[in-house]
Amino acid sequence: MELYTHWPTWEAARAGLTASGIDRDRLERAAVAARRWHGDQRRPTGAPYVEHLLEALEVLVRGAGVTDPAILDAALLHDVVEDTPATVADVEAEFGDEVAELVDWVTEPPAGGPGRQARRAARAAYLRRLRDAPREAIVVKLADRVSNVQRLDQMAPDFQRRYYAETVTYILPFAQAEPWFAGWFASWRERFSHLR
Repeated sequence: MELYTHWPTWEAARAGLTASGIDRDRLERAAVAARRWHGDQRRPTGAPYVEHLLEALEVLVRGAGVTDPAILDAALLHDVVEDTPATVADVEAEFGDEVAELVDWVTEPPAGGPGRQARRAARAAYLRRLRDAPREAIVVKLADRVSNVQRLDQMAPDFQRRYYAETVTYILPFAQAEPWFAGWFASWRERFSHLR
């Protein structure tokens, strides 16, 4: 199972994109906006949150071979509406309606009420709703999940089992329509088979 952790900074990503033919200046706008909106946010591991966004970008470019600029922009911006004060309208104003629509599709709405049950029910409804999403949004979600699960063993054991089950139930069916993601998740599932 290949890990996508070679681009922890925009500078590393930009260098990695050199031979890709991808418009790095356009993509840099999204990277700068993501860094601005996410600010000092951290991942559960303590790493800067932007590393997650750059991992999703690396998954798409180095792994899946995606070059579509809107998908790549959305990968860098996919959590700004969910995790920062930015709105879909803010994303649309800076990056256009196509990127804003993709970000909107992958943004998990807030829970409908207090408590763990309400949060889990809202999350399940959001994941089911993705069945209606356009392919481009699904690809962004798949890259997001690859970043989140590639080092699942660094998370707390109870979280590992719950997130593994959620990934198998909701995300793997989406991956089946995308050959690269289907292959990657098959090797991931084998690597974490002890969590079944």
